Parts: sequence; structure tokens; C-alpha cells
Amino acid sequence: MAARKSGLGRGLDSLLPVERPQVGFSHLPLELIEPNPQQPRTRFDEDAMAALADSIRAVGVLQPIVVRPVEDKYVLIAGERRCRAARLAGLVEIPAVIKPEDTDDTVSLTEALIENVQREDLSPLEEAAGYRQLLEDFGLTHETVAQRVGKSRSAITNTLRLLQLPAAIQVMVGDGSLSAGHARGLLALEDQAYAVHIAERVVAEGWSVRQVEDAVKKRAAASSPAVRPPKAPRPAAIIELEDRLGERLGTAVRIDHGKRGGKVMIRYGSLDDLERIYKLLS
Repeated sequence: MAARKSGLGRGLDSLLPVERPQVGFSHLPLELIEPNPQQPRTRFDEDAMAALADSIRAVGVLQPIVVRPVEDKYVLIAGERRCRAARLAGLVEIPAVIKPEDTDDTVSLTEALIENVQREDLSPLEEAAGYRQLLEDFGLTHETVAQRVGKSRSAITNTLRLLQLPAAIQVMVGDGSLSAGHARGLLALEDQAYAVHIAERVVAEGWSVRQVEDAVKKRAAASSPAVRPPKAPRPAAIIELEDRLGERLGTAVRIDHGKRGGKVMIRYGSLDDLERIYKLLS
């Protein structure tokens, strides 16, 4: 019979202070993380948080939060929404970058994050999450992010749009079975269930990006009236404005312009995405 292990060791361990990491990267227990008392935002949309929690359950926390140690706990510097959504998703730990206790320099944190998103080993979703953190946590614009990371504004916008895809497709992009090019081709589909269906066929049958684009065009043609009256060419200025608004908001924009005015239609992928667009507009 094997000797029974003594509980004495565990008893002594429980009496000794637990050494917490003080700087660097770690996975921290959520119970040790406290909100920043200087956080100006106190209201978080419940539906948007639920959508983010669903995404975290599917693909995990793509971008670590930023904290600083205070006694035996940690105070948030950046990542309040991710922290709340992780708790909602049932996580007990979250990836975190731990900065020195006296850190309060937002500029240095921004520079560190920019350096992180310039790494070559990031997945497209991790890159997109990094851009979103620069926009949401540090208030940068699409154009500023583009200048700081050395990419075009449209490249930043197109990468961010990957976060509008259904969670099932994000999982495929995250594990590398679906390329970012294939995923971007699916963004034009309004029917998310059909988008997942096409993504699954891409993975199973090895479709090219061109095949994805053709499938999306066929779907659009099938859902449109069989006969359309001819339309006058759309003004180039309106098309250019659509492109500029789309890049600024990180989503598809359609402008219907007439003699007596018109309307602007802005596409959003989820309530979380709608809240992001609202913040940009306000």
C-alpha cells in the first residue's frame, strides 16, 4: 500500500506569502485584478459585452490586458472591456502585461503595443486585436495607427474588419486553416450562417480566394431581383466618399444620393461593433 502523503507541506505553503510576478508577461488570476479608479467609463453595454464574451469563449483573449502591481493585487491600466468579458466568459485567468508599479506613461505603453503588433509571428486576428486596442484603449485613429506601424490606412481597416466575422470563422483564421484573404472575401455576406458554410467548404475543399469571391457574387445575384432597371452611373465623388468613410469607420458604407438629399447606410457586424462605430462618430 502506498504511503499516504502528509498534508503538512500544503499547510506550511498556505502560511507563506505567495510571490506574485511584478513585471513582464504572465497569466494572472482574474480575482487579483482590480479596476482602475481613474477609468472614465463606468457603463458597458450588456449585449456588446455578451458578444465579446462569446468571442473570447471561441478564440480566447487575443490581446493581453495591461496592469501594474499594487501590494498583493494588480490595477488595470488598459483592457477593462476584455477583463469584464473574460469574467463573463467564465475564465479564471487572463493574459497580462505587467508594468512597473510607478508606470503611468501612456506614451510608453502605446509604443510598446505598436512594437508588439509589428511582430512577424502574429496571427491576423492577433494583429487586428492589437489595432483595436490602440483605437479603443489609447484613442488613436486609423490613420495614426497606419503611420505608426508603417502600413496603409486601408490595410489597417481591412485587418480590423476580420473581427466582425462570426466566431466560427475567427476560429478557422486563428488556427490557420483559413487565410485572412479568404476571410476578407466573406465579409460581404450578410447571411452569417451562409458565410460559415462557405468557410467550411473552403477549408474542406481547398478553395482559392477567387472561388470565395465568385461564391459571394453568386449569392448576391441570387438574392437580387432578376430584372433591374438601368441605373445612372454613380458620381465618382460619392464613391470616393464611401471609401473614405468606410476606412474611417472600419466597415462598409453605402451612400444613396439623390436630388433632394439621400441616406448613409453603415454596416456593423455585432452590437459590440456598433458601439465601436458610435464612439468614432461621437
